[in-house]
Amino acid sequence: MKSYLSPVVALLGSAALLAVTACSAGAGSSSGSGSPGATQSLAIGLVAEPASLDFTTTDGAAIPQALLGNVYNGLVKQDESGKIVPDLAKSWTLSPDRKTYTFTLVDNAKFSNGQAFTADDAVFSIDRVKTSWTTSLKAAMDVVQSAKAVSPTQLQVTLAKPSNDWLFRMTTRIGAMFSKTGVDKLATEPVGTGPYTFGSWKRGDSIVLQRNDDYWGTKPHFGQVTLKYFKDPTALNNALLTGTINVIGTVQAPEALSQFTSNDKYQVIEGTTNGEVLLSFNNSRPVLKDIRVRQAIRAAIDHKALLDTCWAGRGKLIGSMVPPTDPWYEDLTSAAPYDLPKAKSLLQAAGATGKTLRLRLPTLPYATSCGQVVKSQLEQAGLKVQIDQLEFPAAWLTAVLKNADYDMSIIAHVEPRDLGAVFNAKYYTRYDDPTLQQALAAADAGDEATQVAEMKKAAKRLSDQAAADWLFLLPNLMVADKDLKGLPQNAITESLDLSTLSR
Repeated sequence: MKSYLSPVVALLGSAALLAVTACSAGAGSSSGSGSPGATQSLAIGLVAEPASLDFTTTDGAAIPQALLGNVYNGLVKQDESGKIVPDLAKSWTLSPDRKTYTFTLVDNAKFSNGQAFTADDAVFSIDRVKTSWTTSLKAAMDVVQSAKAVSPTQLQVTLAKPSNDWLFRMTTRIGAMFSKTGVDKLATEPVGTGPYTFGSWKRGDSIVLQRNDDYWGTKPHFGQVTLKYFKDPTALNNALLTGTINVIGTVQAPEALSQFTSNDKYQVIEGTTNGEVLLSFNNSRPVLKDIRVRQAIRAAIDHKALLDTCWAGRGKLIGSMVPPTDPWYEDLTSAAPYDLPKAKSLLQAAGATGKTLRLRLPTLPYATSCGQVVKSQLEQAGLKVQIDQLEFPAAWLTAVLKNADYDMSIIAHVEPRDLGAVFNAKYYTRYDDPTLQQALAAADAGDEATQVAEMKKAAKRLSDQAAADWLFLLPNLMVADKDLKGLPQNAITESLDLSTLSR
């Protein structure tokens, strides 16, 4: 058997789609020490409020950003480098045929409703993904043949076939552990084993999390965290400058960053994320079924000019659905270079010159800013572009993600290793490609070298087929008071783990 054992690593991973700001100066006292303080509080400002607190039935990155790693634990999680490390599972082994995982669980974890966490809860949680979840991400659990409790602290999961992807997916929201007696009101009253418990939710304004003093792991520093929701990035910047807040995470107005870089009151952190800003295509639309039209759109986008114009040059051009932190990353930016004459020629050959495409944008800063640049560049190539603004999350999730009522959109996909999840016939991209699915299946079933090789094939296939256009990769760009500790260099998970922050 192959054994996996490593120390539990706490991290702060902020979903790049969502802006994070923080800590009200008047929110609580500060002793300046790193030990937990009963009265110390933190206020965090976010761009997008969850539509619900139940990520088993509601899509969107805002819910796991707030709850995963804070209210909910999984068996395993990712550290800042993307390595899978223990969480509720202290260790695990994998059978020689690579189909059976045996997990040894911690013996002192409790849910916030007072129930002890055992292997029975893990079986319940895994089975529930298959039977009760309604989001598209549940498909990652289909490979599980059975889950059983060998003892209160030992769990055995058998897969129908070897899967490289399954354990990784257990670090995401589908790996969250639920109480058998605590799933009746998930949309409004989440129950988990995490370092924080759910306090209250004032819709349109804030969510309050309280430190879980019965937490089985290291207690977090802050006794209360308020997730405060804002729609105006300028207001966030002004709040930091006036001392009302203490940190801006994932800066939403990068063109204004210079006002902080020259001020020694602040620390500026710049790293990477896995938030691919996607110009998505509805591949079921007749005009977009023509590969020449999709290739024309890619050729018409001057990506460097776009990044410089709409995101102040902050971010990375990648040309694919794979961020540099994944093992199979390749720089594919040269695969579809800016070529306006080629774009015009392809549109003319496809009979699409003068066609109108509806670009439906969520009300998120990067989307609204970059959408204007996309419209301008595509119209230079001969297309007409109609921009619709959809309130985010509710209106955009319903119209675009759920109903695929769009031609093009712009959204940052922040879920880790999401290539196969985003590009399939059932998802909003409506991308049906057996060749892609064959590469993904081979990657999942093969050894490590095979996985890397096949995932590279999959990424190149998407690029060659122009299944979408990858505008850029969002940076992890944060500004904070110098005394705030525990901020991440990179943000590559779905969660915003608050447990490592301290003063």
